[in-house]
Order: sequence, then C-alpha cells, then structure tokens
Amino acid sequence: MSFPLLNGTRRARLGGLAVFLTVFMLYLVYQAPLTVNQHEPPLGLKPDSNWNVFDVGSAVHDAQQDDGPVTPPTPPAYVDESEETTATVEEVVEQPTTAAEYFQTVPVPDATATDDEGNPPKPTLDCVSFETLQYQKPEPLSTGRRKFPYVRPPPECRKFRLPAMEALLERMKTVITDPDLFRLFENSYPNTLDTMVKWRGYATKGNTTSEQVDITDEELTYVITGDIDAMWLRDSASQIYSYLPLLEPSTDKDSLASLWRGLINSHARYIVISPYCHSFQPPPESGISPTTNGAYHNNHPNPVYDPEKVFDCKWELDSLASFLQISVAYYSRTKDLGFFGKYQWVQAVQAAVDASAAMRLGTYDADGKVLPSAWTFTGYTNRGSETLTNDGLGNPVKENGMVRSAFRPSDDACIFQLLTPSNMMFAAYLEQAAEMIMDGLAAQNVMGASNLTVQMRDLARGIRRGIARDAVVRHRDFGDIFAYEVDGYGGANLMDDANVPSLLAFPLWNYTHSSLLGEEEPSEEIFSKIYQNTRKFILSMANPYFAQGPALSAVGGPHLGPGKGWPMAAIVAALTAFNDDLRRFDDDDARDQEVAKQLGMVLNSTAGTGVVHETVNAWAEMDWTRSWFGWANGLFGELILKIAEDEERRGVKKGEGLLGRSWQD
Repeated sequence: MSFPLLNGTRRARLGGLAVFLTVFMLYLVYQAPLTVNQHEPPLGLKPDSNWNVFDVGSAVHDAQQDDGPVTPPTPPAYVDESEETTATVEEVVEQPTTAAEYFQTVPVPDATATDDEGNPPKPTLDCVSFETLQYQKPEPLSTGRRKFPYVRPPPECRKFRLPAMEALLERMKTVITDPDLFRLFENSYPNTLDTMVKWRGYATKGNTTSEQVDITDEELTYVITGDIDAMWLRDSASQIYSYLPLLEPSTDKDSLASLWRGLINSHARYIVISPYCHSFQPPPESGISPTTNGAYHNNHPNPVYDPEKVFDCKWELDSLASFLQISVAYYSRTKDLGFFGKYQWVQAVQAAVDASAAMRLGTYDADGKVLPSAWTFTGYTNRGSETLTNDGLGNPVKENGMVRSAFRPSDDACIFQLLTPSNMMFAAYLEQAAEMIMDGLAAQNVMGASNLTVQMRDLARGIRRGIARDAVVRHRDFGDIFAYEVDGYGGANLMDDANVPSLLAFPLWNYTHSSLLGEEEPSEEIFSKIYQNTRKFILSMANPYFAQGPALSAVGGPHLGPGKGWPMAAIVAALTAFNDDLRRFDDDDARDQEVAKQLGMVLNSTAGTGVVHETVNAWAEMDWTRSWFGWANGLFGELILKIAEDEERRGVKKGEGLLGRSWQD
C-alpha cells in the first residue's frame, strides 16, 4: 500500500500533511471546552433551583407533588476566584443569547404577587444565574454616561422577596438624582436577597421511636457569598447585617426577621459543631449537595473537620465576632429575648467563649516549655498566606489577654497572631451580647447563662488590657497608632487590610463605649486621637497595602496582592467619616468632601457592570475580581442610606447634597 504522506511525490506529501493537520485541529477544537474570562461569565452557567420557597428540607420532598420545589443540581466544585470559569459549547447554546430574548421568555409578575395559597409564584423556567444575567447586560441601561445595566433578576427569580426593600427603592428614586448612582444602589443593595439566599427552612430531628424525621419550628437560613457556593460566617453575617434598617419584629415566615433568626440559628449550629471553622456547607435539611472544596486534601487543621458539614476550616476570630454582631443587632431591633433561649444560641456562645479562651495561651509556659495549641493548621500550597509556620503553630506569641487568630478576615494567615481589629470587634460584641441578651437570659434562669455573662466580660476585659498594652505603638510620622497585628513580645505589623474587621472600620463597633474601660486603658478622647492618627496612616502610602492610582485609591491586602484596591475599603472610609466621636473633620462640608471622594471612586470602578467588585487594579479599571460579591454590595447600600439619613437630619433640600448632585463629571 502506498502512503503519499510518507513516500509519494513532494506535492502529495505536502497535501497529505495539510489534510492531517486540518483534521487534527478540528479534533482539538471539538474536544476543548469553551473558556470564558472571569469578567464575562458564560451563558451556560446555571443557578441552583432553590427559589424563594420556604422549603422544610429533603425529609418532606418525597411527600410533595410534582409541582413542588425542583431538586437542586449538584453544585460545581469550588474554583478559586482567580481561576477561569469554563463551560461547554453545549451548555452555552442552551441559553438565550441576548437580554431581549431573556426577558421575552421570563414572565415578570408583580413583586408582591402570590398564588392562591399566599405563596410567591414559582419560576416557570430555569432562571439564569446572576453572572449570566450580568453578561447579558440587560436593559434599560442607566441614562448617565456609564450606561449601567439593570441586573436585578425578574421578581419571580429572586431568592427572597422583601416588600420593604421594594418600597425603599421606590422612595430612593426621589432622593438620588444621578441615574448612574441610583442604578448602582438599585443593583447592589438588594443583591444578597435577590441572589444569595440559597435556602430557608426548618431544622429536623430524628424520632427515637421510629425512622420518621420530625420537623421543628427552628428556622434555618443558608446564604452563600456569591460566586463561591458556600456560607462564610463573617460574610453571611455582614451581608444580612446590611439590611438592619429594614428589620422589624415579626413572626411571619417570609419576613426579614425570620430570615435573620434562621441565619443566627445556622451560625449557632455550625459553631457548636466546629467553633474553629469559618466556612460551612448547606444544612442537610436543605437537600442541597455539599460543595466540593479542592483544597480539602491539601489543608490539615487540627482538630479535623467533617467536609460534609464544613466547607473550609481556618481559625478566624472575626467569625465568632460576626455571630455575636448579628445576634446583638437582631435583639436591638426586636427585643425578642425569648428567641435566644429557645434553641442552641447559649450553647454556641459557650463554644465560642471556650474556643477563644483556649487560644489566649502563649507559645511557652512560665518555664519556657512549648505549650500545645488548641488548634493548628498546615497547608500544602505555593502561597505563604495559606499555611502557618512552625508546623501549624504560627509565629510565637506571648500571652497578654488577647485571643490568637491564625487567619485574617481576608482568609490570609496572620504574621503576628494577636490580630488587633478582630480582637476589638470580638471584645465589643462580647460585652454587648452579655449586657443585652445573656444577662436577660440569666434573669430567666436559662441554663448556663449566668456563668456565661461572667466569662464573656472577663474575656473582653482581658482583650482590652492586651490591646492597650501592646497594640498601641509609636509611628515616626503619625504618632500613636494601632498596630494591625502584634505578638506580645514587642513585634508589630504596621498595615491595614481592606477586609472588615479592619483598623479603618474601628468606629463601627462602639469599642470605646464600654462599661469595662479600665484605668490602664486610654480614655475615649485619647482613643479618638489614636484612631485619627491611625486613619491618616492607613489612607496614605505609608500603609504598605494602600493601593493608589487613577482608577481607585483604597486599602488592599495580600489576598490579591499589591496595587489591588478594594472598593469595600473605600466604602468603609466613607462610612466611618460619619462617626461623631472619632471623626477628624471640622464641619459637615469637610466631611462631605471626604465621603464624596470615596463614593466617586466606587461609582467609577465597576468597569460598567453596575455592581461593586472585590478588588480593582488601582491603575486599570477593567482589571477586577469577582463579578458576584454580596458583602461589598450590601456595604454600598449601607453607605447610601447613611448619607440619606444624615442629609435628612441636616435638612438638606431635594436636589442638593451628595445624593442630589450630578455624578456625571
């Protein structure tokens, strides 16, 4: 047999080679997935099918009719946000390709419509994912120069429908004059409710006399961060905390109060299970399959955790502080003391106190013997911020009353484990939770509450002493400032990170308003001066993680690296400018100039998407991370409402002030 490619004429050999290469390239194209840049998600990515139904879990799915909630698909494996998202060609062509096609196929009922039984209507088709919706850039575009798309899902595709939110948005239309600013608020503030309340339901318990599963009245809520399909204690707490102005007492299962109670109950359950972990899987009652974390086999925390319940396990003190924060916030708005004595809240606080108290120990005892640590962590990684030194112990720490935190709110490893802002936040909310809630439960003779009030205050008092002793340091240019991290030996890390709790966010927790301020601590006036000095340091190039550039000048951090500012930090800089005790402004006009600067940077750093991102390259607006990030978007809504509240208080006329001006320059 003759093979032209091998022994034919020169022309035949060349022709045969060309045919072979053509066939080979077509084969490769057919086999390869269609890869889409993370900034433009593929149309084929589909959301879960858990719409806004008050589902009581997999235990009752079998008893439902065919028109009940759709069984959710298995979530995709976790992919780090820095990696590319992929979808196959077949997945892409299943979806409408334009916004017009999408809205022609999705009925858009009234936001408050219900069926005959009073329930929100179920979707008539698979609602596209939020990232897909962004990719389609739905109209109408905002009428300003930025042309922001309208990226709220149609009402029937929203995960949690809150009439008070819709009423607020309608009211703010008359307050915010600039069309781009209003569109950014309109897209961002309801984003968690619209897209990230993945499941709500009730806890179940087994019947000891039969195989039957009983449904309790304990509400549960599962809130994902956005494009990472898992629930962080810190993130979910912050995401829901943004809706505090809308929280009212209610026993209605579809109320914000119910959603809030469900989140507190979910947090309590997780903390009892694994108090040193920070990120969790869906409740078994949801019927949602656990998300696979690709880092599970690389990370080795001790104690170990169950990956069916825990998504990732890094000891971050702010996770426990965030649980107390949403607890205090719920009580402050509802005065619903009975709720906290009914389920696992007291047990969770005890677990939090015990876990954090164990992490107050230093590296050595009085004789110099190395002490065992209650929690250690090692990870196989090419990033130093993903593991701890000294076989999981971290750098040595001298006991001073503060609580060691192995990781920061950014999920990056601490250099010095006495992390000042996390300790500040934890101490503040230990005190507030003890005073507002635990004391009341103790008066009602709830088991364990009386001892806990003493333990909580003692723990907070020790933290305060340690901060006053070691965390206030002298900077050659700025005077006395707070150090981001200390080790108790005199070592200090002078920086700030964008993720909250941060030093910049210090005024948000009422840390200086404490009945536990001791003689060894600075007075409130001195605290104010130290914060002002610290703020000047943080918002300058003296802070090694301040990213300065034409696109955005804001605090960043090692999580995404130098030069990447976080819009979240710009929002916090604006929010904290309103604090009456710690602000550094001579008058309201000077304060408004600072807020306007921060607000303008956030408005101009969305790369036309109309939502707030995680980070933005200080020198390139189009270089950003995370198209779907609930925490920062909720914070932006908080800022707008704070400005509106302040301008109403001052009697600013309609069409004036920060919300009445044009932002088209």
